[in-house]
Amino acid sequence: MEPVLTKFVHEPNSFTLDVSLTHGAYEGLRKAVTMQPGEVIDAVKASGLRGRGGAGFPAGMKWGFVPKDSPKPKYVCCNADESEPGTFKDHVLMERNPHLVLEGVAIACYAIGATTGYIYIRGEFWHVAAVLEGAIAEARARGCLGADIFGSGFDCEIHVHLGAGAYEAGEESALLESLEGKRAQPRLRPPFPAVVGLYGCPTVINNVETLANVPFIIVNGPEWFSGIGPEKNTGPKLFCVSGHVNAPGVYEASMHTTLRQLIYDHAGGIRGGRQLKAVIPGGSSTPVLLPSAIDVPASFDGVAAAGSMLGSAAMIVMDDTTCMVWAAENLIHFYRHESCGKCTPCREGADWMLRILRKIERGDGAMRDLDLLESVARNINGKTLCPFGEAEVAPVLSTLQHFRHEYEAHIREGRCPLHADWRRGA
Repeated sequence: MEPVLTKFVHEPNSFTLDVSLTHGAYEGLRKAVTMQPGEVIDAVKASGLRGRGGAGFPAGMKWGFVPKDSPKPKYVCCNADESEPGTFKDHVLMERNPHLVLEGVAIACYAIGATTGYIYIRGEFWHVAAVLEGAIAEARARGCLGADIFGSGFDCEIHVHLGAGAYEAGEESALLESLEGKRAQPRLRPPFPAVVGLYGCPTVINNVETLANVPFIIVNGPEWFSGIGPEKNTGPKLFCVSGHVNAPGVYEASMHTTLRQLIYDHAGGIRGGRQLKAVIPGGSSTPVLLPSAIDVPASFDGVAAAGSMLGSAAMIVMDDTTCMVWAAENLIHFYRHESCGKCTPCREGADWMLRILRKIERGDGAMRDLDLLESVARNINGKTLCPFGEAEVAPVLSTLQHFRHEYEAHIREGRCPLHADWRRGA
């Protein structure tokens, strides 16, 4: 398919308003403010747009949950935290096409009756935040943001908020806590953010890529959007491909595209002509898939049917030189560090899993450790306030499922069988 979201991101100065206007920037917002807010929500619902941040929840349905008769202010929060390992698509949109993101936020504000939007961006993306700030200033100076946009009477201000680099802030209720100046820890739900969100007010939270799709839905119509991709998996989609491929990067395609096509046609295949060993299809928090499962569509439903999740559509490709015990240990090290500490199973379980994995990887494990490791993981899974628990156990449970023989070989041989001359921690 012809690129939509990334059509001109490689042009010189693509981040400027002048270049963006030549490609139709803010035409979606111009059209939206001539519609009734409910009509905008109905268009997004009819398009079938699902959230691109990980959960895949229908965006229009989320907007429809916001109470219309609430006397409180309403807010839109754009989740630009992008902390999932292997994910870097939102970074590209914000850095190279920021006006598309701003336009999507403004349309969402109009649809739910908000006049203020926030872009909560990962703290390490300070240079991208500067690009967004510049784009906001440009848009405000040209009447695309601010007061009385396009003479419609609609006011909208957008603010950029830099987080502190916490993975947990990608979870929507933890994001709200951080935005309010508190620790990024999840809230007990219900109530949900659409009713009680930022500052206790109705709030819509959507991912960067999700909101970037909205202007195209308004300009081209929901039928155009729903005509791209499989049923219930509609619209253009950005895929991050990293790891052991010849051409890692962000690729735009429909969700008809298979995982195999993304790896071999878009990303140039496995480096050095080696064999594919495993793929993490949706960021490090999703279960690994074997090479036999990569002929499925790279869609929410297709990847789920294969036994994993599309998540943030961040494919991490591993060739046959990869030690899967080491891969699991590496990821659990990350999750232990990033746990917010609010839930005991997650806080204590991550450390416990890491200690077991380190013991096995350095060759000091026992066979009973495998059952213990699985037991700890299953006692975290589904027992935390947010999906972090499920995220951190995915590398352990899926590698144990598909590569238990590697764990057993580490224990039998007292070393990593793939790296005989390398003993971790020695």
